[in-house]
Amino acid sequence: MQWLVNLADKFGFSPTTVLVPVLVIILSVITYLSPSLLGSVFRGILALSPLWLPVVLLFVFWGMWKTYIRTKFINSQEYVLLEIRLPQEISKSPKAMETVLTNFHLGMGEATFINRWLEGRVRPWFSLEIASIEGEIHFFIWTRRFLQDIVEAQIYGQYPNVQITEVEDYTKFVEFNVETMNVWGCDFKLTKEDALPIRTYVDYGLDKDPKEEYKIDPMAGFFEFLGRMGPGEQLWFQILIRQNKDKLSEDKRFKKDAGWGPFGGYVSWKDEAKAMIQKIREESSPQYPGQEFPGFPNPTFGQKLQLEAIERSISKPGFDAGIRGIYIAKKENFNASNIPALTISLKQLNDDLLNGFAPTGWFTAFSYPWQDYKDRKKNKMKAAIIDAYKRRSWFYPPYETPHFVLNTEELATLYHFPGEAVSAPALRRIPSTTGGAPTNLPT
Repeated sequence: MQWLVNLADKFGFSPTTVLVPVLVIILSVITYLSPSLLGSVFRGILALSPLWLPVVLLFVFWGMWKTYIRTKFINSQEYVLLEIRLPQEISKSPKAMETVLTNFHLGMGEATFINRWLEGRVRPWFSLEIASIEGEIHFFIWTRRFLQDIVEAQIYGQYPNVQITEVEDYTKFVEFNVETMNVWGCDFKLTKEDALPIRTYVDYGLDKDPKEEYKIDPMAGFFEFLGRMGPGEQLWFQILIRQNKDKLSEDKRFKKDAGWGPFGGYVSWKDEAKAMIQKIREESSPQYPGQEFPGFPNPTFGQKLQLEAIERSISKPGFDAGIRGIYIAKKENFNASNIPALTISLKQLNDDLLNGFAPTGWFTAFSYPWQDYKDRKKNKMKAAIIDAYKRRSWFYPPYETPHFVLNTEELATLYHFPGEAVSAPALRRIPSTTGGAPTNLPT
């Protein structure tokens, strides 16, 4: 049956579109060959309903309760959008931003069963955003209001000459209108397992704070792309992050003496990384006939690179992450060439031996004309992706989406304040250095 699903997917049909007709045909054949058999099966299922129905209802109710109580808590919080305006000169490397993000690794709110399942509390998440409004580039951080002081203190601690201002949400000024606007957007996914890191600012030598003329900022091309938005055009880019926590797994590679039950046990992305390290070491150890133990590991250049990158990666805090990009324009200003430009905007961080990003979801799902008659699905999706962005929704309904893990080094590569090496004129910088951070920030 799997081959049929794969074939359907290859030609743009959903599994449901194929499996439902197949199931109907099978039931029709059974009914034709043995009319009484189908009736007996349904009577048996009905007779056993006192056993299976309560279990089904419990699972359904539990899922609905989790969604309800979490949504209620999330909607009860007050949120704030902070804009960070950059000075003319920033000499610090992305290492400074990595230090800032390390202090966003907060898991508060989910300590007890009561917190999680009766009060609906969820650990805080942040949205790191870069937006080009008709070619003018802005940096934003969205968070819960009660974390505002922490965010400001950490940024001022590393970048004392920036200006941080609470601003009105720029997304509120955009409401999708199918008659006057066009929209294209996608999410991004990792091309390989979470344990393998992407190419980071360290690989570009920015951890050594070289002179400005020697700096190679991997995001410079992205900023140049943002600066090319013209009148009536906007490009929004957000990175949603929250503290990573262990997940339930049935993978026997991670079985531990304690804490492992019939449904598996809790493992971390670092456990998965260590398993990958062990696998690479085993592959690099030569096997000799007749010997009980393998020879001394002799990894190739690529294996050495992977081992070093993974070990460096797991030495730093990890975040659940999701990345979304949207291009919005008036119909008369919509430039279709910005679509492929958006999909490859993170390609400079890809490494064939390590990891990388690829566009996924939303409009990337449409390859054949029969998948969307008269663009009905796409028009609904245009409004939905803007709504998802505005809500900063990724980890929970209404737009719960599979996430991946990035550590602080990877996140600082994606989101940092560029120095003079990035000469994009559209970067919004304050005219002169300020007198420093406010003196009333919490310590």
